Amino acid sequence: MDLFDYVREKNMDSESPLASRLRPVTLDEVVGQQHIIGKDKLLYRAIKADKLSSLIFYGPPGTGKTTLAKVIANTTSAEFKQINATVAGKKDMEEVVKQAKELQGMYQKRTILFVDEIHRFNKGQQDYLLPFVEDGTLILIGATTENPYFEVNGALISRSSIFELKPLDKEDIKLLLNRAVTDVEKGMGSYGAVLEEEAMEFLADIAGGDARNALNAVELGILTTERSADGKIHITLDVASECIQKRVVRYDKTGDNHYDTISAFIKSMRGSDPDAAVYYLAKMLYAGEDIKFIARRIMICASEDVGNADPMALNVAVSAAQAAERIGMPEAQIILSQAVLYVATAPKSNSAVNAISAAMDYVRQYKTTVPPHLQDSHYGGAKKIGHGIGYRYAHDYPNHYVEQQYLPSEIAGAKFYEASRNGYEKKISDWMEYIRASR
Repeated sequence: MDLFDYVREKNMDSESPLASRLRPVTLDEVVGQQHIIGKDKLLYRAIKADKLSSLIFYGPPGTGKTTLAKVIANTTSAEFKQINATVAGKKDMEEVVKQAKELQGMYQKRTILFVDEIHRFNKGQQDYLLPFVEDGTLILIGATTENPYFEVNGALISRSSIFELKPLDKEDIKLLLNRAVTDVEKGMGSYGAVLEEEAMEFLADIAGGDARNALNAVELGILTTERSADGKIHITLDVASECIQKRVVRYDKTGDNHYDTISAFIKSMRGSDPDAAVYYLAKMLYAGEDIKFIARRIMICASEDVGNADPMALNVAVSAAQAAERIGMPEAQIILSQAVLYVATAPKSNSAVNAISAAMDYVRQYKTTVPPHLQDSHYGGAKKIGHGIGYRYAHDYPNHYVEQQYLPSEIAGAKFYEASRNGYEKKISDWMEYIRASR
């Protein structure tokens, strides 16, 4: 490194974005991700012991994938090389491999290669790395926002440990925001800024688990807000809202408005108003509501309020929940919108609710016994005591139906399921009437 390189690096350290300057140097400084770097976890122990194998960090933006790689760079005795898959080519990888072989041969020193956005490498580029990962020339650390099982070479996957990073929770982001405002050395403590509690709550909430997003907003606010009469820079709720380009929505995830909004959301789907349903969906998403929470409510509505009037509604809701969680925001909003519109416009029936409610009442009120002809006759000696005797196999009869008693004798004749005349349930109702009439 010459003098110019040294000066350039020093300038970058002081002038780089706040989120970059605040990156931790040691594991103990890392905020969040305790499910993989808690002191009793495998990754924590491996980093501390400098005994890493190839790794792939997978998670949304701003959750700490590059941060963990930097921590490893600061703690390992191995040579650490970093490339970004969006700009690196085969020539760059060949140079890394060449240097790694020289270090391994001359000094028995390992080389860790960190590939940011590894999903951007094409199959040929990923294949090139494979033999060097396999023979130990390189220890690969890949970072990706995409599901590695879809985007990364299967051979590389099989030789790597996959660690999924989760969006940071609200308290983690508040801790980072406080550190950003008060840390004089790495943060913006020398500016004398005050991050008001309401603004901190808003930023921590609206960031959606992305620490970089929240830190960028605070930095912008401090750099562009004039000092007040007390000589301090006050980051108010209005300033925070402007800096993150999000209007403050009256929506508290733990308050009355949260329950009012989700109630209106469900009632709009139940009431077959797709416009209102998608509006309340948008309001919740804009306010940073957990997409898993929203998806659960859609699934419940699909069964409780649509039911067998359109059996596909539950399939759509479940598929949407799985897809939204796998893909994440912002694309998940399209998937959830599709499910909401399907459920809202589907024919409605609550017969499943009525059936199970009525059946549960009977279970609580009556003590019953399974009729002998329905009891299991397969275990030893069961037939000798009358189990299964007299049972009629439905498929041996016309229309695969035969009249026989299925309910316990104590409640014989009870009716729990009353199919509506809506949607597909009309067909169910007609079919049940048909086979009963053909006894």
